[in-house]
Order: sequence, then C-alpha cells, then structure tokens
Amino acid sequence: MKSHALILLVVFAAVLPANASEKSDRGHGPQAAREELKKMSTAQGVEVTLFASEPQLVNPANMDIDARGRVWITEGANYRMFQKWGKLRPEGDRIVILEDTNGDGAADQAKTFYQGNDVNSALGICVLGPKVIVSCSPKIMVFTDANGDDKADGPPQVIFNGIGGIDHDHGAHAFVFGPDGKLYFNIGNDGKQLKTPDTNSFVVDAAGNEVTSRGKPYRQGLVFRCNLDGSELETIGWNFRNNYEVAIDSFGALWQSDNDDDGNQSVRINYVMEFGNFGYADELTGAAWGEAWKRANQTQKLPDSEKPRFHWHFDDPGVVPTLLVTGAGSPTGITVYEGELLPHQFRNQIIHCDAGPRVVRAYPVTPAGAGYKATIENLLTSEDEWFRPSDVCVAPDGSVFVADWNDPGVGGHNMGDRDLSTMRGRVYRLAPPGHRYSVPKLDLSNAEGCIAALKSPNMATRYLAWTTLNRMQRSAERELVRLWKSDNPRLRARALHLLARIKGAEQRYVNAALRDKETDIRVTGLRTARSLKMDVIPIVKRLSRDSSPQVRRECAIALRHNQSPEAPQLWTYLARQHDGKDRWYLEALGIGADRQEAKFFDAWLAAAGPGWNTTGGRDIVWRSRTPKAAPLLARLATSPETPAKERARYVRALEYIDGPEKDAALLEIATSGLN
Repeated sequence: MKSHALILLVVFAAVLPANASEKSDRGHGPQAAREELKKMSTAQGVEVTLFASEPQLVNPANMDIDARGRVWITEGANYRMFQKWGKLRPEGDRIVILEDTNGDGAADQAKTFYQGNDVNSALGICVLGPKVIVSCSPKIMVFTDANGDDKADGPPQVIFNGIGGIDHDHGAHAFVFGPDGKLYFNIGNDGKQLKTPDTNSFVVDAAGNEVTSRGKPYRQGLVFRCNLDGSELETIGWNFRNNYEVAIDSFGALWQSDNDDDGNQSVRINYVMEFGNFGYADELTGAAWGEAWKRANQTQKLPDSEKPRFHWHFDDPGVVPTLLVTGAGSPTGITVYEGELLPHQFRNQIIHCDAGPRVVRAYPVTPAGAGYKATIENLLTSEDEWFRPSDVCVAPDGSVFVADWNDPGVGGHNMGDRDLSTMRGRVYRLAPPGHRYSVPKLDLSNAEGCIAALKSPNMATRYLAWTTLNRMQRSAERELVRLWKSDNPRLRARALHLLARIKGAEQRYVNAALRDKETDIRVTGLRTARSLKMDVIPIVKRLSRDSSPQVRRECAIALRHNQSPEAPQLWTYLARQHDGKDRWYLEALGIGADRQEAKFFDAWLAAAGPGWNTTGGRDIVWRSRTPKAAPLLARLATSPETPAKERARYVRALEYIDGPEKDAALLEIATSGLN
C-alpha cells in the first residue's frame, strides 16, 4: 500500500535515473537480493536478513503480518496502467501469503490468497482473523476465509465505495485495529469521499456531515474511525495531502505521515489530534498553499526553509501544529513499535518508511505542552538506489518486517522495473543479530492465554485476544485486573479498554483510570468514556484542573458538540489556563468550541472581563470564529502596542468571521491608517 505511495508520493523524483530501463541488467532473484543486503546499514544492535524476494512476490504495495507470523502482501504489478506499459498482469494483481515453515528465518512457501483486477496495486491490507480488509480505490473490501484454507471464500463484501484515487497513491489506504476495538484508516487527497456500498449516497458521519472533501467542512486527505462493520463512522482529521496510512498506540493516540507537494522539503509527521484541520489547503477557500507563498514573497524574498510554514498554513487560526518536518521524501508505511526485541530507543516509538531517501526510521516522541516533539533515529538505510521501503509491520516475536518495492525511481506516476518476468520485490526482517524467528504459541481457550496474546506487539494477535476477551466479559475480569495492576502503562491501557467494556463495570474502571498517576492513563480513561458515550461533563469537571496540559487538551476535545448548559463554563475554565505559548492547547480549545463558538466565547469574555488582553487572551480572540471577537481583533490590529508583524495575523483572523461586525472591524482598521 505504501509502495505506490512511494512511487508517486514523492518528493524525490519524478524522474528515474538515466540508466533505468524496462528490462534492467540488474540481478534479480534471491541471490541478487542477498547481495544487495550488503549495501544496507542498520542501527547498532540490529541485523537485517532477507525473508522473501522475487519470484515469491513482486512490487509489494502493502503488508500485514498475521498472528501466525505469516506475511501478507498486496502486489502492484499493475501499477499506473494508463502509462505506456499498460496492464502487465491481465488476470489482476495478487494478495500473497509468505510463510517460513521450517524455521530458518526465510519464507519457503508463497500462497496466492486472491487474484483479481479489483485489487490492482491495493494500498492497504489488514488481517483480522478470518477477515482480510483490502483498501483499493474505489472500494474498501472485506474478504473472508472461514474454512482456513488460505483462499478467499468468494467475492468480497464492500463496506465503502466511491473513493477516488484509482490507480493513484492518494486514494484509499490501510486499516488498523485500535485498542478500543475500533478500526482506523485514511484516504489521501485524491480519495475525496466515502460512499455507501451501492455508491448511491455519501456516507454521513457521526457529526452529521457528508464525507466529502468539498470544504463543508472537510478538505483534502481524511482520517476515520468506525466499528468493525464500518458503522458509526467518524471523521477525525482532515486537510492532509497524502496521509499514507495511520498508526495507533495503546493509549489511542494516532500518528501518520503526510507527503508534501513534491520537491518542497515539507514532508511531515503528524500527531492526529482528533477532529483537527491540518492545513494543507486554505480552510476557507480551498486554495493551494502556493498562493500564500507567492503573496509573502512579493514583499520580501523568503528562504526555502520557510516553505513548510506556508505549505501547511501554520499561521492560520484553526490549523493543528505539525509534529515534525522531515524535509524531502516519499513517506509510506508506518507503525507504532510496542515490542521489546529492538534496542531501547525504538521501543514505544513510531517507525516509518520513507522511500525517497531510502530509509526506515523512528521518531522518538516526548510530550511538549499539550502536544509533542520528536527527533529522528535511523533503523535501516541502504546505498542501493533501488531500495524503496513501502511498508513496515511488527511480527508476533517483536521483530520488524520491511517491504521493499525495489525500483530505480520514485514519483511522477512512473516505475522503472516493468518486466513482469524479472520484476522485483523483497521483504526484510530486522532483529538483534542471530535472533531466530519464532512465533509464540497462541492459546485463546482461556483468559490467561488471551492476556498473553493481548501483550503481543503484533496487531493481528492483539485483535484475536481483544475480541475473545471482550466476549468473555466477567470471566476475563480477574486476569485483566492483574494486567491493569502491572507496571507497564501500555499494557495497563490495553487492559483498561477491555475492563471498561465489561457490562456493569464501565464507570468503575473509567473512574479508576481518571484517578491514575500516569498522564497517559488518565487520557485513555477520558477517551474511553467518550468511546462508550458516557456523560463527559462530570469527568471534565474533575480533570479540568489536572496538572497535565495533555489531559486538559482531551477535556477541551471532549466538549466538542456537547450541548450541556455547563459546557461553556467548563470550556472557559480550560481556556483561562492557556498561557499563549502552546498552539496545541489553543487548537484543542478551538476544536472543543466547534459549532458553539459564540456561546463559549461569550462565557470566556464575561469571565475574563477587562483583563482579557493577555498573551493567552489574545490567542483566544485570534482563534475565535464568533462575531463578538471582531471588534477585539480590530482593536488588536490597530493598537500601537501590537508589533507590526503581528497585525496581519489579526486581520487574517477576521476572514473566519461572518456578519456586520466583521465589516465594521475591517472599516475601523482601514480608517486607522494601517494597511
């Protein structure tokens, strides 16, 4: 799924190397693949080995690893069929299962699970027991293998349809299973919409909005959450360019990459703060970022290092901050590594592929106010110019697998490896030197065995454990409580999600989480309460005084669309704790006020009184969308105490307000002698 992204996503090369040809003289097959391992470099304490290569697979677009440790691949031989090479595989692309049956660490068996033109270059695969979710625009399909013969039982069930981005990297991407029992997935900005299986109507999400990217309110790439059957869909992030797969950790935090307009040094990693706008297009007009960049350069020549600011509209109110800008690239697969096999610096961190600079790396994250900051730690690199990592997954033993599209170029709707008879594709395994690949025995017949599976670093294993434990209800409670009382916060969070879903015990376990000393557990408690549709007002009352801005961030988000008469005062209390230095916190407040801006702003202004004009107060005014903020914005824009470079910021904020108050404010600014 990523591999296409890698090929098109890019920033790196819309051009293939001069020596690329349809029939390359480059070696192919297992021996050639092993030779090319010599060009790879790994982090200290990590060894890379070859798990599989052509002819077992070609052009791995997306990958998943099941609870038996088998690697599932969607292939992309039929990639960019509108190009001169056309359809290379008339019978359609394959979904392949790769298995090591003799324990030597390499796949010796390759099975075709399914083949057809409905999975050509499928950008997503998610294996959940007998169900296999495949993302291939225009459809999200669920294949079933009820009899366990490693063949799809029949035609797939379609759960979503009408998604754009057919034969394009910016369409439908992979699903992942969350610790809350929900599914998460995303679509790039060519996906544009979700329709019902019959394509007769748009899907309407939990907020009552049609899922389209036409600006009402959503734009560009989107992130979703839904039940296992696709119901109760929520749109939880928007305005990305090509958000290539989403990853979720045990606390329920979401992470993804986003590709820039190729060549603009602005590839980014995002913490997906729920219900946020992430700024690729102008929120109001849908205009591309280049327009703002051009205007800014009319008055002064800005260095290219300033491009990310404009590319993602960082300076506009209502845009969630970016975690990390990584520069040029072609970002593809992503996961959160919650295993213990890799060295310490990779544990509990995002691991991500970027096919442009040919790297698999981690982004160690630490809290920063209500958000996060991150650094970069390389896990795998290669001097081989054909190394194009397309996906990364965690196996049941904690080792990491990397899929390699293996092509001389990336980007520009092109590929250089076009001869199906020699087409390449590899899968590598990363583990400590000499560590033998093995899969822990799975026993789901009792709660103790299910808890062992719930601890797995592998998502497919956790899915089986979660669904079994959830069915057990009270009979699993004792073992879940034992895990809840452990000293590993991530395992405790996994236990909490299930304990809070035991009928009759929901409130007890949510309350226990809200009292916990660990910030992430308190955050998880509030997220769980929201997921269970509990009354969040008493919870926000309790947590609004929390010492952690991350907990208060979640409180603000929890107030979104909440019609309680107490909501405005609670929001006000949270808003008055904003110090003007934390954009994450400010945007959480803005998200919480959605559709109730006037009510919430009135309550805040009444509480602040004449003392509203503080660093934090000016931020609240700037972020507000209510007409009552207009005269205050005019006052700030015309004040001699406002630095010149800040005045345009307040004028820009007026564009988000409608009504005569806005017109009066603009007139006041114009007649004050300011430009």
